[in-house]
Amino acid sequence: MASDWRDKKLYPLLGILLLSIFLYFNLGSNPITFPILWQSHMGFVSANSTHFIIVNPRAPLENQSTFYINGWNSYWLMQESVWAGPSRSRVSKMLKKGAEMGLTVCRTWAFNDGVGPNALQISPGVFNERVFRGLDYVIVEARKRGIRLILSLVNNLSNFGGKAQYVRWAQEAGHNVSSSTDSFFSHPMIKDYYKAYVKAILSRKNSLSGVKYADEPAIFAWELMNEPRCSSSSSAPILQHGVQAWLNEMAAFVKSLDQKHLVTVGLEGFYGLNTTKGLEVNPGEWAASLGSDFIQNSAIENIDFASIHAYPDSWMPHDDMEAKARFLSRWVDSHISDGDHVLKKPVIFTEVGSLVHADNQGLADKDILLKTMYEKIYESAKKRQAGAGALIWQLLVEGVGEYSDRFSFVAWDNPSTYKLILKQSCRLKSIFAKSIQSRKLNKDPCSGNLP
Repeated sequence: MASDWRDKKLYPLLGILLLSIFLYFNLGSNPITFPILWQSHMGFVSANSTHFIIVNPRAPLENQSTFYINGWNSYWLMQESVWAGPSRSRVSKMLKKGAEMGLTVCRTWAFNDGVGPNALQISPGVFNERVFRGLDYVIVEARKRGIRLILSLVNNLSNFGGKAQYVRWAQEAGHNVSSSTDSFFSHPMIKDYYKAYVKAILSRKNSLSGVKYADEPAIFAWELMNEPRCSSSSSAPILQHGVQAWLNEMAAFVKSLDQKHLVTVGLEGFYGLNTTKGLEVNPGEWAASLGSDFIQNSAIENIDFASIHAYPDSWMPHDDMEAKARFLSRWVDSHISDGDHVLKKPVIFTEVGSLVHADNQGLADKDILLKTMYEKIYESAKKRQAGAGALIWQLLVEGVGEYSDRFSFVAWDNPSTYKLILKQSCRLKSIFAKSIQSRKLNKDPCSGNLP
């Protein structure tokens, strides 16, 4: 009888355990997900002249919390979130580690156009729900950790499809499209493809939280394109006009669908042919002939903040580190000044890359470029200037080596860089500590470490 009693208790427990294991991994092609019953409060971020503020509807404008950013890039989060299990645990670990370093904004891809089994957009307007649920997971996990996301909407490069894939789709549909990928910026059908994609993203209802992306405060901003460039420099002024018209149209389109979130371009920050700064500040003459112009593109009414990248090692491969550091100092100063005096908008250096983690080049101080950037941002914050933050490129966790490039690294495997990142987070928090919600959501990484 005692044995029968134990069996009656044991079998239901085993059944529950097996069912839980089955549900945890997947059912068919889609991971099983359960709704989030509660999420922590998060305010939207808005731009007020040259500053970001965390919006509190119950407080007057002068009492809103100013928000300065120390952040990072991990473009791979959606790809790793497609399947439940170890892949998603790596995403959770990355966001948890980011919060532990005091980082508050992560930039990542919200696109994969027609590339491989994990393409988000399989063909124009046709989506893979399994991959969309991966992006849902990224957003929910970010909010859980007090992290805000910059979501980029398409790539200039062919990685993950990019503008070249949009051009191929139009050609395959029988449209008269030039073979140049620059058609992306001008062909009416391709522009319609992009608008349909944007609308699908912004109107998406998160399968985990039930919150529409357009209503999700964990999304910091929409980025129209990663590093917009033209492939031909033979008629750069004409192409520059085409890019400007495209940015005007698409920024207005995003704002017509979503007034709650910020919009940025995704620029590298090069000055165009019509500015004297092209010769004075750009890393080379080539940079002015790529169809983009930092001032003109960033001045668009519906662009809320300016975005700039910084890759001295790539842009100036034959210069020594001292020359690269001088360039970076001038590059940062020029863009912050433009944010203050010309654009009157905040400025974020949304990609800051250095090769020293792949090869320390015998340097006594391998973090010199990152230190230069961080010092400029900190000084800008102290002076209430437009330099609003910097995002390092890019951070990894163990097990995601397939997404690595020459600038990627695991921060906690590089103690000096880890300490530098944490120090910057704490310095910015010491200026505007009340604006950082991570104190409420997680153990404050700066406790006892504020300068």
